[in-house]
Amino acid sequence: MLEGKTAIVTGGTRGIGFSIVSRFLEAGANVALFGSRQETVDKALEQIKAEKPDASVMGLHPSLGNFEEANKAIQTVNEAFGQLDILVNNAGISARESLYDYKPEDFEKIMTLNVNAVFNCSKAAAAIMKQQGGGAIINTSSMVSIYGQPAGCGYPASKFAVNGLTKS
Repeated sequence: MLEGKTAIVTGGTRGIGFSIVSRFLEAGANVALFGSRQETVDKALEQIKAEKPDASVMGLHPSLGNFEEANKAIQTVNEAFGQLDILVNNAGISARESLYDYKPEDFEKIMTLNVNAVFNCSKAAAAIMKQQGGGAIINTSSMVSIYGQPAGCGYPASKFAVNGLTKS
């Protein structure tokens, strides 16, 4: 179904992201998974290679909140596989403190990864996809973007912003 297609999955080292990576590989895609740390990327790649030795997969750990790093990583994937067809913006972090206990730097960190990274990766991928005649960008959000949550205002706010980016 995805034979010959190339996908990037941010936050692809565990959880929902890792499941997406696995499904794309099962469907025949070339996949690049992005993670926040080299050791988590290596662990995910080891697990994939143990289960699917012939998988066409690579892993990177760019700082996606920085446009230059996000762009460089996406260019690296495009050069390695010769195209980019799918970007899944899945990376995200959360904090559970109440507004009173929230540190401004924690809020900024959440917004940087959960919002700026989506923008940065989408902008970099869209440039490639436009040149090659198309592609798909998929952004993961959360129900808390609509309903909120009792503690941890940064995560719902960031996912609300992702909804806005997705609709724009």
